[in-house]
Amino acid sequence: MSETMFEKIWQKHRVLDRDDGQTLLYVDTHLLHDGGATAFDFLRNRGLKPRAPERIFATPDHYVSTSSRKVEEIEDERHREMVEKLDRNTREYGIKQFGLGTEGQGIVHVMGPEQGLSQPGILLVCGDSHTSTHGAVGALAFGIGSTEVAHVLATQTLWQRKPKTMRIRVDGTLSDQVTGKDVILAIIAKIGAAGGTGHVLEYTGSAIRGLSMEGRLTLCNMSIEGGGRAGMVAPDNTTFQYIAGRPYAPKGAAWDAALDRWRALPSADDAVFDAEVALDGSAIQPMVTWGNSPEDALPIDGRIPDPSSAVDAERREQMARMLVYMGLQAGTPLSEVAVDRVFIGSCTNSRIEDMRAAAAVAKGRKVAGSVRAWVVPGSEGVKRQAEAEGLHDVFRAAGFEWREPGCSMCLGTNGDIAQPGERVASTSNRNFMGRQGPGARTHLLSPAMAAAAAITGRFTDVRRLLAGEA
Repeated sequence: MSETMFEKIWQKHRVLDRDDGQTLLYVDTHLLHDGGATAFDFLRNRGLKPRAPERIFATPDHYVSTSSRKVEEIEDERHREMVEKLDRNTREYGIKQFGLGTEGQGIVHVMGPEQGLSQPGILLVCGDSHTSTHGAVGALAFGIGSTEVAHVLATQTLWQRKPKTMRIRVDGTLSDQVTGKDVILAIIAKIGAAGGTGHVLEYTGSAIRGLSMEGRLTLCNMSIEGGGRAGMVAPDNTTFQYIAGRPYAPKGAAWDAALDRWRALPSADDAVFDAEVALDGSAIQPMVTWGNSPEDALPIDGRIPDPSSAVDAERREQMARMLVYMGLQAGTPLSEVAVDRVFIGSCTNSRIEDMRAAAAVAKGRKVAGSVRAWVVPGSEGVKRQAEAEGLHDVFRAAGFEWREPGCSMCLGTNGDIAQPGERVASTSNRNFMGRQGPGARTHLLSPAMAAAAAITGRFTDVRRLLAGEA
């Protein structure tokens, strides 16, 4: 049959259908973080235990300190309790935990692919919206709520309504310093923050195939910011080379069998999608957001838009409110907007490739005197690899703070926040009002662009900086 990749995976995991349109799906892999304590409480209250603990993997990330690896040094008592509960729950039920300070610990959506837990063709869930990240390897992966987490713990299944499919084709060759982050920001700017609602997004085209595995992880990570239920990229040799040899990847004959299955996953050439979107990859430039939604993004050579140019009154009012909150004036070139803080990290952009890209900009340069800049690796593995390559020395010499792995300033639940009115150049995924602290003004961009902003004290075209023109 002329099936899409999504349909192939959905059908493989379908247990039964209900009259109301819901389908019971079998879950291959369940990831947990330190925000899942209520799900275990639900199980205890019902006298239940996890159905398949060998398919569950956990790591603390949201509430951990990025200045220390000691649980007792987490300042907020509630946050400390969340990390401690994860440890107790996983020990009680025999669930594998990548504990704080141990090899493998990190942001759950960095740790999963890094350990080889994210594999083509599986159904993977986690109680976090950015679970879409794992679709970069050709998995069906999406976030679930706390009640659903409890259901998966107890049954290893999940009720879901089948979403529609959208193919987003990006052809052409990406220009120098244009990354997966720029591609997804350009996509969301085109389709809007609700453009993918009700759909699983499959990214295709020569520009997508040209992305590294880490670039694809960034791309799929922000599918939720485009309204998608999940994001996916068909597995290919880039995928297989990335997974090979990782701790939980198949070995020996099992690897050969897995490759046979994985190569059959891509959508059929004549598969029909419910919606289609196309972009010219060669036209995408380094992007920066200006408002309070990821859809409010422009190329670095753009200017802050004028609300009077909006198509309707509602959008004009929305834009006006955003400009007031962001402290911006219509018509101002993005390259003239000064920054106070820089955050390089999050499940979107904290992998080793991201560290290398930012370090290449920082090397031999100094952070502007008015800027406070942080680099937060996404996992212990990333941190150790970066330090083995001397990247931490590059960052420190330039004036960046080199932190411990964790979600950090992405959402600020661990106390890593900006002050009211501070403008943050952030490699994270969301720029909502107050996302990084009450009154904080967040702009999203790539790691190299964030490093360039730290060096110059303003949003800067990293290509010009590297060419000695800025």
